[in-house]
Amino acid sequence: METLSNSNGLIYDVAIIGLGPAGLTLAHILGKGGLSVIVLEKEPVFYGNARAVYTDDECLRAFQAAGVADDIHKDMMFDIPVQFTYEDGTPIGQYIPTGTPNGWPIVNFLYQPYLETKLSEKLGHYNHVRVLRGREFRSLVQDAKGVTVYHIASDGTAYGQKSEIPKPKEQEDEQSIRASFVVGCDGGRSKVREFLNIKLKGKNFPEPWLVVDLRQKNLELGLRHLPYFNFYCDPNGPVVSCPQPDGYHRFEFRLKAGTSKEYMERPETIRMLLSKHVNPDHFEIKRRLVYTFNGLVAEKWREGRVLLAGDAAHMTPQFMGQGMSSGIRDAFNLGWKLIEVIDGRANEKLLDTYQSERYFHAKAMIQVSTLLKDVVSLENKFLASLRNGILRIIKSIPSVYKIFQEGKFKPKPKYKNGKYFGLPRNSANRHAGTLMPQPDLQIMDGTNRKMDQILGNSFALIGQGVDPRECLSDKSLSFLNSIGTKYMTVYEKGRRPQGIRGVGRDFDQDLNEVEDIYSLLQPWFREAGYKKDALVLLRPDKFVFGMAKLKGDNLVEELKSQLGSKFSVQNKQVKSFAGV
Repeated sequence: METLSNSNGLIYDVAIIGLGPAGLTLAHILGKGGLSVIVLEKEPVFYGNARAVYTDDECLRAFQAAGVADDIHKDMMFDIPVQFTYEDGTPIGQYIPTGTPNGWPIVNFLYQPYLETKLSEKLGHYNHVRVLRGREFRSLVQDAKGVTVYHIASDGTAYGQKSEIPKPKEQEDEQSIRASFVVGCDGGRSKVREFLNIKLKGKNFPEPWLVVDLRQKNLELGLRHLPYFNFYCDPNGPVVSCPQPDGYHRFEFRLKAGTSKEYMERPETIRMLLSKHVNPDHFEIKRRLVYTFNGLVAEKWREGRVLLAGDAAHMTPQFMGQGMSSGIRDAFNLGWKLIEVIDGRANEKLLDTYQSERYFHAKAMIQVSTLLKDVVSLENKFLASLRNGILRIIKSIPSVYKIFQEGKFKPKPKYKNGKYFGLPRNSANRHAGTLMPQPDLQIMDGTNRKMDQILGNSFALIGQGVDPRECLSDKSLSFLNSIGTKYMTVYEKGRRPQGIRGVGRDFDQDLNEVEDIYSLLQPWFREAGYKKDALVLLRPDKFVFGMAKLKGDNLVEELKSQLGSKFSVQNKQVKSFAGV
């Protein structure tokens, strides 16, 4: 794709509007992929308060692709049960997911300022990623080669921290940047979405909740009796109690009908509510806010060279902790596609698959979150009693309770036939369109690595006990090499062939030979009908493009067709903005 520049000589592959979790993650993925990126953020300084409190294993896998997972996971609490309780704290049911199918704990509680601070700091490692704070999106103009974005100075909003610098007049301050593509990650009140006149579909929920964020004054006091995440299913006033790292904790209280926002935010009211659960004297109140929530999805996520991600594309009720996480999934899905398109390995039409793949999963998360809200916040005592009875019955049936306890009600990302970038699923290809598990694998030197760490952020062809390259024609192998494909052979534990150097078992640096030491992949292969000799073609985001047995040429031809570029790939020089 042709390089773009403006009259000032500034060159950007992607402009991101908004530096929240979705924008930060996307900037990392694009930066790691070598693209030049500029981020415009209207807040001059970091917000500094928690909003999101949770993320899951799928999102940590995205952070792993961005190269930041190990660092940010150090600041998280994980493997903590989620409880549904009576008003006195007696459990009705528990959500305790087991295993690590994606290589990370499934339940992870976080303190968002820690997360965003680390993501922001690590973004500074990329000289080709530039962040401009205190710059607010105003408008844009698209043409056949790119987008011109106009932005003005901003001293922030009441939602962030105010700058002491007065905002200059717009006509004196307006500046522009030029980029191949623009991604609006500017939140639920997205100015990019508004400028494009893209409508939202869904529901606004008027029921107000009071959120109170606390921190223990002494980490030895205050929270020992509240080790778990609790939904207090109290018809007199539902409550959410959420643990966070480093002595932080969040309570959310459902407001009763007729109760004013002003009354709920009064210090004496907050003290009264907290006193039912903790000693308020042991805590510092960091934030208190009455809010309502939405379950909305944008009708369009792409308008030409402009795309939406995160809350700009969808808003999710907080009860499943999937608002921020949905934005992280957007960034992972969109990021690799932008890299492939801008680097000339794919046709621009690939970007159309972004909405078709992400839309239904984001909508399903909204629906399940809304259902959970309805279950937790019942105020009708008869219906609440009925709910409790149903939960007791579920708990008494082990096979049914296991579904609840392991969180199998949570929607999995799974792209429907004809709606995803890959082959149609059939009896021999049933894992296509799903996320491949990430096991720990033993490499040649006897140490263990996560699968994605070995494969990186490129396409990959994996053989089940076979060298996948030997299952391809020279033409197919040449094509996969041209797009930077990694190759891997996975053996069962103790089944890797041995031999004498130079006699059939010499080391091949272009093939990753690994052992599935915990036997996570073998059951997965069998689910797809393969006892041996399977081939798996993986996308950069580790979703399965397709599977086959021994012969992979049809998979490669389909991949080539779907990428749709002429494959005149050239060596790309990574741009640097150091000192700009």
